[in-house]
Amino acid sequence: MKAIVIGAGVVGVCTAWYMRQSGWDVHVIDGRSGPALETSFANAGQISPSYSAPWANKRAPWLALRWMFDAGAPLLLRPRLDWRQWRWCLQFLTQCSDAAYERNFRRIFALGRYSHQALHEILEQVPIQYARLQKGIVHFYSDAAAFNAARSAEPFYRALGVDRRFVSTEELVSIEPALHSYKDQIAGGSYSNSDETGNAYLFTEALARACVKRGVSFSWDTKVHSLQQEGGMQTGVIVQEAGPSSIPARWRADAIVVAAGVFTPRLLRTVGLDAPIYPGLGYSASFPILDGDRAPWASVVEDKRLALSRLGDRIRVAGTVAIAGYDRSLNTRIAKIRCHALAQRIDAIFPGACDTRSMEDGGDPCYWAGLRPATPSSVPLIGGTKIKGLWINAGHGTLGWTQSAGSAKALATLMTGRDPGIEFPFLAT
Repeated sequence: MKAIVIGAGVVGVCTAWYMRQSGWDVHVIDGRSGPALETSFANAGQISPSYSAPWANKRAPWLALRWMFDAGAPLLLRPRLDWRQWRWCLQFLTQCSDAAYERNFRRIFALGRYSHQALHEILEQVPIQYARLQKGIVHFYSDAAAFNAARSAEPFYRALGVDRRFVSTEELVSIEPALHSYKDQIAGGSYSNSDETGNAYLFTEALARACVKRGVSFSWDTKVHSLQQEGGMQTGVIVQEAGPSSIPARWRADAIVVAAGVFTPRLLRTVGLDAPIYPGLGYSASFPILDGDRAPWASVVEDKRLALSRLGDRIRVAGTVAIAGYDRSLNTRIAKIRCHALAQRIDAIFPGACDTRSMEDGGDPCYWAGLRPATPSSVPLIGGTKIKGLWINAGHGTLGWTQSAGSAKALATLMTGRDPGIEFPFLAT
């Protein structure tokens, strides 16, 4: 049985891996020149089942309104003449109740925990080097009221089995000594020992090579124009390979998996389907480490929702979400403000740890912007569609790295007619 996977990010490549494990003859198509060159390229690096909270909560609408004109805000809404953006925002509002938050948290956490186990299964078979650190994640709060509010949810976390322990400032600094110089600004925090970090790009690149060794094939620089279906059954894809003489061609398969991130809705619309996925623009900056003793080993989440992770000889700081369309250029006013804020924040928390100078000043920073494929509930779309043989694995938002292996394993299991065995609303098959 032949299958085509559209998208070679971490979700798509993991999907190809697990489908090949299930016996499929897999071919992966991607419009870039190699794997993980879109959203998976320079994310925060966290594999964080215990920190997998939905974006939508009862405070989110008011914060979005308050921050609408603050270019450096953690959550930035930039209204556009795009009815799909407005529809997504209205759907987001329906997920902001306490009941919806709890429901979505349970689903996301269940998938994250399942995915963590699936990732370890892959690593047992393929020894991949990807700057992995198993040092956990610390989350600090600068405001005592915010810390106490977060700590009030500890019984809920404990009941679900979430590995998240709330600790004092002193204990937090003992867990991550690099926070010592900033401790006077910390009211308290939490720690997850089981969460970890790693470079998603390096992992995906290596797993793609492992896939090739096991018989998976890849087509790079290949654009998928549309999906094809007849009588409620998918019949293939229309693609165009790179090159001036290339013409569109139909490629057939027994199954098609769309794992194309923010481009998933466009492809699904070619066969009359819809998906509530909209891009959440995020930024990251990677800075060379100057003083290893001042740089953190544990991944750090601060109260403005920025994540800082040690990835090899660099510290990557990533975060913020802008619901502002598909423009990810780094030369806009907003992009410059948000990128500058990343450098300022890491200097404030870990002074002297990194070289945050600009290239003009002799530094070697790496700034990046990526489009996270977000659903209003933060719950990804995994499973089948009303078109037989057409499957979806997309909409993971900021948690693609965390959820990739489990999403792939679950989908491959569903495609064989079996139940993955986790509490999750998989799409109907």
